[in-house]
Amino acid sequence: MNKDLIIGLVVSLAIHVLALNPFAGKGKPPVRIAPPKEVLIQMEMPPLEEDKEDKVEELQEEQVQNQLAPPSLVDIPSVTVTQFTQPLQPPPPPGMTPSQGAITIPVTPPGASFGKGIKDLFDINNLDQRPVARVQPGPQYPYEMSRAGISGEVAVEFIINTNGDVVDTRVVRSTHREFEIPAMQAVQKWKFKPGRKGGRPVNVRAAQLIEFNLEDSK
Repeated sequence: MNKDLIIGLVVSLAIHVLALNPFAGKGKPPVRIAPPKEVLIQMEMPPLEEDKEDKVEELQEEQVQNQLAPPSLVDIPSVTVTQFTQPLQPPPPPGMTPSQGAITIPVTPPGASFGKGIKDLFDINNLDQRPVARVQPGPQYPYEMSRAGISGEVAVEFIINTNGDVVDTRVVRSTHREFEIPAMQAVQKWKFKPGRKGGRPVNVRAAQLIEFNLEDSK
């Protein structure tokens, strides 16, 4: 037979064998390993304890004794208003003297105690040497009067002691009462060289007119 024909038959036979057995010439077919089976282990549960019923003790109702509330007192004033009032007694008519139990209220005019208790008090016109002012601060203008545009004046009488200090003041007259206190407060801050009589310093009674001008307050 022809050599080429024989080779062709061998090759054709090998192809058919490989087609029928794909694992031919490659050794043994691979061994398939089955996956492990899951084994479920059933665990025994502990026995459940029976629920114990809570015993509810019945409360014994205590017998409530009848208690009487204390009687309420009605607030009734035991003191009348008239006990705090004292009737005013009119003054006795002329020619009659008041009784010994009557209370009299003395009426003191303003400035009655001015210069009381000061010895050797001289009038400024009777001195050999008049006091000389050293410090004379002005009065403070009241805010209400300045806002209202009101001006005025106050006549103040005062006493200068032997040290040159103002020890007493009083208002003689004023155009408005609102100016009186600021005027006296200003005069009380004044300082003088004391007046002299017979070559020695003496207490002096003097007077000054304090003016409140709106132009001076600006």
